[in-house]
Amino acid sequence: MRWKNSYEGLDALVAERGSALLGTAVLLAGSRAAGEDLLQAALERLVRHWSRVRGDKEGYLRRTLYHLAVDQWRSRRRRPEVLAEVEPPGQPDGTDAVHLRHALVQALATLPPRQRAVLVLRYWEQLSEAEAADVLGCSVGTVKSTASRGLARLRELTADWATEDVQAWNGAGK
Repeated sequence: MRWKNSYEGLDALVAERGSALLGTAVLLAGSRAAGEDLLQAALERLVRHWSRVRGDKEGYLRRTLYHLAVDQWRSRRRRPEVLAEVEPPGQPDGTDAVHLRHALVQALATLPPRQRAVLVLRYWEQLSEAEAADVLGCSVGTVKSTASRGLARLRELTADWATEDVQAWNGAGK
């Protein structure tokens, strides 16, 4: 009974937002297993500091999640990462969409950690520039320029996709 009173709202937070938090963690960490570990570590920190966290508990959890991910990226800077099996929770789609999503996630994996974090915050989490800057602890200008460079790099990486699709379509019709 003591646990229930001291951690009021934790079970509701995890029940309501757990899938979205796990999806974000998987994108940041690179695989489902690593994402689960990352989310678990962030939840552990939240529980340890539960009584001291005032206001938005989910915001604290998300900031912790991003900071832990950046710490992991720094510690394994030289080891290549492969992102796989990223599915938004509960959204069925066709095979083409799954292949496209997988290819986009692989392209995202080639970006530097800060660019990847900014793009995940802005376009996966749909945070504003100010909210992303707050989570990452940087200025709004840094978020804007980092997002711009990240999107430009993704465009470079995916530029030939349209021509490959057209060639595959033309080849299939022969």
